[in-house]
Amino acid sequence: IVQLNPQTQIKMKFVNSALFFLAAASTATAFVPAPQVGVRAPVAPSNFELEAKKSIEDLSDDELKGKKVLVRCDVNVPLDGKKITDDTRIRASIPTIEYLKSKGAIVTVCSHLGRPDGPEDKFSLGPAAERMGELLGEDVKLAPDCIGDEVKAMVDGAKEGDVLMLENTRFYKEETKNEESFVEKLAAPFDLFVNDAFGTAHRAHASTEGVTKFLSPAVSGYLLAKELEYLDGAITSGEKPMAAIVGGSKVSSKITVLEALLEKCDKIIIGGGMVFTFLKAKGLNVGTSLVEDDFVDTAKAVMEKAEKLGKTILLPSEIIIADEFSADANTQTVSADAIPDGWMGLDNGPNTTEEQKEYLSDCKTVIMNGPMGVFEIEKFAKGTFGIVDILADLTKEKGAVTIIGGGDSVAACEQSGRAGDMSHISTGGGASLELMEGKVLPGVAALADK
Repeated sequence: IVQLNPQTQIKMKFVNSALFFLAAASTATAFVPAPQVGVRAPVAPSNFELEAKKSIEDLSDDELKGKKVLVRCDVNVPLDGKKITDDTRIRASIPTIEYLKSKGAIVTVCSHLGRPDGPEDKFSLGPAAERMGELLGEDVKLAPDCIGDEVKAMVDGAKEGDVLMLENTRFYKEETKNEESFVEKLAAPFDLFVNDAFGTAHRAHASTEGVTKFLSPAVSGYLLAKELEYLDGAITSGEKPMAAIVGGSKVSSKITVLEALLEKCDKIIIGGGMVFTFLKAKGLNVGTSLVEDDFVDTAKAVMEKAEKLGKTILLPSEIIIADEFSADANTQTVSADAIPDGWMGLDNGPNTTEEQKEYLSDCKTVIMNGPMGVFEIEKFAKGTFGIVDILADLTKEKGAVTIIGGGDSVAACEQSGRAGDMSHISTGGGASLELMEGKVLPGVAALADK
């Protein structure tokens, strides 16, 4: 464990998917427990090797022209009432839809939005259909349902190049349960399936995995392909030295990915609320900082494993503390071993950021998942924005591959104004984590092999 004293461009295989994608605005913070709610250089084969799965570009013109294509997109965008506050996920879906339109396919988009309990107007995909229509420059009709005779009639009545959108698939509980009778109804009007929703690829739901049993071929779209190429390419054989930055509130939600990355990366930085479980594991006082007492022994085991592997874990040496969790709190900057009783750590201090810059200076590949502090509050944002600047500069100045793995990290990159300087920004938080953990993503595994 390291605690220092204070002081190529990658070519894209899928060119027309060259977008920087941002995840939906996150509601979690780095220090407060919250509900747990995509080109690369050639790499060695792996479980997720994209070349093993068919994409839309592997289909002939005859396989697409006039065909009714069901496309699983991720338009689970944040809304303020009926107003979309971040349309990134919808914009990310456009290249695949444009490609299918250009081949004369009849395109029908399906997606979920939120976690509705049955049909709820506030979770309707109406705003998403409207915004997609604006981006495509044509009307995108919203079906009144995602299954049934009316949906089939709309699909049958559409012409080549038309785009429709089904209503929220999660209006039916059978969607997440992947119930076969519902799956069959969902697939019924269509000829083939395209999965372009990386954000839900880790879920074996009706619209991500189930429909592949009824629709053939089932292939990936541009966004899913890009995510897999970047994330899997980096994890399996990214250029060394490789570092992982793991932040967020809880050790419990990141322990599996932390252990997996410890095996694959040369350097690990830990930040966010989970820091204090590690500091407590080192025998330090953490005041009223967030600690998961049940995971103190786990943190000890991670540090011991790192030592055995000869790997270095960098924990903050300097922390910004506050007397309460508030924008109006009194604050001070202290050494990590000098947190007084009654105070809580809410961000990294400036010396920590300088140490992180030095620590990462020779890295060729860096994966970030999770913020360093409560960046939603300005006085606790410098640590997160500081490390975002470090990664952006590594890419711009040294050609390092920097990958932002979804969730809060993406929101922080966007707020900092440096999102465009990263190599890749993932659209999927949970899916990114599971891919990094080495898990099989059901929505990918179900696609047709080449």
